[in-house]
Amino acid sequence: MNTAEPTPAQLLQRAVAAGLLPSSAALPTAAERPWSLLLLTALGAWLAAVPLLIGIYLLLGPTLTQGGGAYLVGGLLLVAASIILRANSAALFVEQLALPLLLSGALTLCLGLYRDVHESLASALLLFGCLGLALAIAKAWLRVLLGAAALVFFGLALQPAIGYFLDTSRTPWLVLHIALLDWLLALLWQQRHGLQARHAGKAAWLEAIAAGWLTMLLFGLAFISGLDQHMWAQPPSQDRSWLWVWAYPAASVACASLGFALAARAWPDLRRPLSLAVALILAGLCAWLPTLGAIILALAYTCSTRRWQLACACALAALWVLGASYYQLSWTLSAKAAVLVGAAALLALIAGLAARGQRMPASADRADSAGLQPRRMPGAAWLLSASLLGLAVVNSGIWQKQRLISEGRPLFVALAPVDPRSLMQGDFMRLSYDLGSDIKAANFYRLGAARPHVVMKVDARGVALVQRLHEPGTALAAEEQLMELSPRNGGWTLVSDAWFFREGDGARWQAAKYGEFRVRPGGQALLVGLADAELKRIEF
Repeated sequence: MNTAEPTPAQLLQRAVAAGLLPSSAALPTAAERPWSLLLLTALGAWLAAVPLLIGIYLLLGPTLTQGGGAYLVGGLLLVAASIILRANSAALFVEQLALPLLLSGALTLCLGLYRDVHESLASALLLFGCLGLALAIAKAWLRVLLGAAALVFFGLALQPAIGYFLDTSRTPWLVLHIALLDWLLALLWQQRHGLQARHAGKAAWLEAIAAGWLTMLLFGLAFISGLDQHMWAQPPSQDRSWLWVWAYPAASVACASLGFALAARAWPDLRRPLSLAVALILAGLCAWLPTLGAIILALAYTCSTRRWQLACACALAALWVLGASYYQLSWTLSAKAAVLVGAAALLALIAGLAARGQRMPASADRADSAGLQPRRMPGAAWLLSASLLGLAVVNSGIWQKQRLISEGRPLFVALAPVDPRSLMQGDFMRLSYDLGSDIKAANFYRLGAARPHVVMKVDARGVALVQRLHEPGTALAAEEQLMELSPRNGGWTLVSDAWFFREGDGARWQAAKYGEFRVRPGGQALLVGLADAELKRIEF
């Protein structure tokens, strides 16, 4: 049986025979341009375009900021860039010049629209503008970029309306899940109708747009996974309906279940008890991490449709979300570690049972099963191995911190916190320690070198004061303790310069006077809490 991959010429013949391409279609004959030539030409185009555009904007400054000048200039730049990009015979320098023109035109239109109309309407218009440009310019790389930009404008268009009904901190979650539903429906339409000759052009346009859309969607889900994680587990209260509190985990589990159903439809071998057990474990993790379900749905669909590059992006996003579980402030480190260890242990058990089933000799029950043997599932084995590796990587960091908490020496360091509000991360306290100006601003960190340490003098209560910078090889007194410095914002601090807590709990943390640390003899430290003037820890 011949399993060789078809050549490009054979693929072209099949596409022409199926009506997907015209009979005049031919393979490109032009030699591929070296990447070094493309890079240098693009650099030259940007160096030529940027000063020219700056001069134009300075000359037309009042016209752009008032009236319809922004629409005229932006439209002309977009038209010029589109003409250049649509012309296959354009010189390389002229082709590279089109990208800064396109970006400048888009930014100019954004300036006019967001100035003159409501944010939602402006974002909707720019969304359709991105889709229209992608339809007009048949370049896959540009369509991917426009698809990513389209998702941004989609979110900006929806967020004000959704934020009117929901807590603003949770609006991005719902916007991204609506975007995921749109992405899935579009690709399901493509899968059903895109292979018809009359829809071939739309299918190619949709494929590139969907790739950029999903890439930006994954970035958004990974970004919000580490922000305000305690909100997902917050109990119902008067200002938060119980329906919405439990809707997020339920929706995440539903997304993961839909993903498993799509994968089982593509691969019937997954309709087995062991595979269902894996699905249940992942569903449990999705209930714990409400952004994980959408990523698993995207991962399942991209794998089942053999979009391997996007599937790798989904896998990386899933690992990022698992790592962001560290910021579940309502869970202790030991509880988070127990969840991940339990999931890893169950997956390891399932992997062992699957491997044992694959090693069954073919002659063991040949008579009873009439030659029917279990199918080998190398894909499932690889999936389980990757899941175990990801959980092991994530869990190792949590166990190291938990060990430091249990074995480290307790120390208290006086701090001078301030309490700004982070719009993206809820409430936090900016922490500052008295290290001395010479240590904070010192530039003694070199690439590959060990981090510097300071010598702390510890009194009978466990309160530590910075004495000096530690010189390697020098002995410490009985009441002295090493502590490692961490680089922050161009200077140095102890472990961290911020302490995050639940939104609305700022008054409780204003009593903080000390940072509570756990420190190993070698100086490795972890900030475990804040304490009041009497060294009593402030509880969450």
